[in-house]
Amino acid sequence: MKAIVQGIMNYQLEDHPEHQHLFDELANSQSPEVLLVTCADSRINPNLVTSTAPGDLFVCRNAGNIVPPMPGYTGGVTASIEFAVAVLGVKDIVVMGHTDCGAMKGAMNPDAVAHLPSVKHWLSFAEEATAGVSAADSGCPDALLKVTEANVLLQLEHLKTHASVAEKLSEGTIGLHGWVYHIATGDVTAYDEEQGAFLSFADHYASLLA
Repeated sequence: MKAIVQGIMNYQLEDHPEHQHLFDELANSQSPEVLLVTCADSRINPNLVTSTAPGDLFVCRNAGNIVPPMPGYTGGVTASIEFAVAVLGVKDIVVMGHTDCGAMKGAMNPDAVAHLPSVKHWLSFAEEATAGVSAADSGCPDALLKVTEANVLLQLEHLKTHASVAEKLSEGTIGLHGWVYHIATGDVTAYDEEQGAFLSFADHYASLLA
């Protein structure tokens, strides 16, 4: 805790004054273009990974970057999505999973989280992503990555059940993106619908970057 307290003091004395003009602009409003749904894992720093500044991303974080499907569930994730889309008017939504995800390990082996009823219930929203992977495979990196990628795609499908998102999709005014952040290398792969696979950023977004 000491390091965190010291960090806030350093921020107040050094970092904030250095970017005072930006915070003057952000003091009373925000207009992010992207909603990022990602994991609560402490190793994930959305602004660091995306090289973005305060005000650029509307971030929703939870264990396993999960989006409970509608109808039938109301909670913080649902409210955050609705606010980002219907009020802030984000133009894109990204679901970003990551390697070595503890939530995905739990989803692959429900017995391991049986003593954590809230966690087990939450991970039920990722259950479909584990199809075909047994508990015995939970320690296999390839199996874990497969489930992580499948979970990203599953949560994108869940997003489409949210009324605010469905409306924007029907209008063609919002884009959905599925990413996986690879902690060890810093790589981020993106799902390509045409190829049905996760590709490098350079390949998937070649036309956007041209």
